[in-house]
Amino acid sequence: MIPARTAVIRPLAGIVATGAALLVPGAGVSQQAAAPQMPAITRPLTPPADKTARAVVTFAGYRYGDLLWENDRTAHRVYGQPLEAHEPPSGSGVDAWGKSVNWPFADRQLKTGDQHGYHGEGVDFYNVGTGRGAGGLGIWSDNKLWVSRNYRSYKILASGGDVADFEVSYAPWPVDVTRKVWETRRFTLKLGSQFTRLVSTLSSDRKEPLVVGIGIGKRTTLADKDGQVTVDRTRGIITWWSPDTRDEGAMGIALRVDPAMIVGMRQDADNHLVLLQVRPDAPFVYYSGSVWSKGNSGIRDRAAWDRYVAAADLDFAPPPASARR
Repeated sequence: MIPARTAVIRPLAGIVATGAALLVPGAGVSQQAAAPQMPAITRPLTPPADKTARAVVTFAGYRYGDLLWENDRTAHRVYGQPLEAHEPPSGSGVDAWGKSVNWPFADRQLKTGDQHGYHGEGVDFYNVGTGRGAGGLGIWSDNKLWVSRNYRSYKILASGGDVADFEVSYAPWPVDVTRKVWETRRFTLKLGSQFTRLVSTLSSDRKEPLVVGIGIGKRTTLADKDGQVTVDRTRGIITWWSPDTRDEGAMGIALRVDPAMIVGMRQDADNHLVLLQVRPDAPFVYYSGSVWSKGNSGIRDRAAWDRYVAAADLDFAPPPASARR
């Protein structure tokens, strides 16, 4: 097992408090933007046989075990074990894609061999790297984030209808030299939502509580700069809006957690983090959201994204034991 890069944590520099929220200075509230100018289309995708809006999960065995999931608003992927050898160090962060159509596109996009180009339906310009991306997690210990490698097994629970639902498992990884941790995580994305619901169950060889760091990557788009961050600890919200680029536009990422579980807010070299205290083998719920400024959600700027995230009515109750698969 290879532990995470260990970066010394810095305070939330450059962020000032405004009421319950922390806002990056100089980030003004903008008006709703007009329809975006889309990138030039290169090699249009083969049209889908069915243009019905559906929520789908796809195992991309042809691309080192990527797992793709999407609905009519947003698209994502996590990485399989074979990618560790092909693109080291490859990690367990969560990828986010922009999409501009209601129907599924990510599988056809990935099969072009050029997922980073715009082929008329969406684009992958978000770079997870070794960070947490759009809601990956790790264990916070000794001022460091210790993370797993890529997922080891998966189970698709529902695909092709109103909900995409699947589960992945991560092999044990070290937390310093004091303990080992392993995880099963369930992802559920419904039609019409920018948010994926995640139910994480962390197990360990020790019974003491864990501090989990859930993160948003800092420099994850082609601009290679950190974005604008809003942190509202009282409501359990972190939102991030990337720098805008002429062709790709911007990505917005958000985390929603149960505020009663929060024990801190931090950042390391790669991520903005919210820290939660959890008990081994006790599932907990959090949400990861994403949006593309040129996508079909109508959310074009940071202010609109922050409003959407804050207004979302989300349930943090873990599923009852009888409903866990």
